[in-house]
Amino acid sequence: MHEKLIAYISQYASLPLTSEEQALIVATFQPKKLRKKQYFLQEGDVCKYAGFIVKGAMRQYSVDDKGTEYIVHLFIENYWANDRESSTMLTPSKYNIDAWENTELLIITRAEMLDLMDKIPALVQMIRLMDERNAIANQRRLSSTISNAAEKRYEEFATHHPQFIQRFPQHLIASYLGITKETLSRIRKQGTK
Repeated sequence: MHEKLIAYISQYASLPLTSEEQALIVATFQPKKLRKKQYFLQEGDVCKYAGFIVKGAMRQYSVDDKGTEYIVHLFIENYWANDRESSTMLTPSKYNIDAWENTELLIITRAEMLDLMDKIPALVQMIRLMDERNAIANQRRLSSTISNAAEKRYEEFATHHPQFIQRFPQHLIASYLGITKETLSRIRKQGTK
């Protein structure tokens, strides 16, 4: 299980991981399995862990007073799942994170991650690059949501995340894009013509 995480860190860092650093990673990241629909985080709880997804799919969402779900993030293998605001600020989360498929993760607390960052320079490089890419992706998503029509949003999503279309149902993708499932269905039908 840990091999995938070590490969992921190595992919994002120019510094190679030593055998001692790899052993520290294996000792610190704990395996966790979630059944489909099992919560990783529930609204109102403080997010205690970040999870690196080894196998499976998850979603992060909020629910309004009427019971409507709003998808904030979709996660698959080699993605990190957590509520950063809650774990950093130690505040109750506004989100739920649950397993969309049976999922296997490697989890770590914020304190453990900070400790590892002091000991493993490659981890710092990985996190810096991930943060940069995440900020860019969030900016693009916000810009697309504000300025693009539904068709363009779906086209960009399909281009950048084709694997998500195979793993998640239309209603979750529609929610993630901020459109109705009927609109998404119409867009997809027009695309097949």
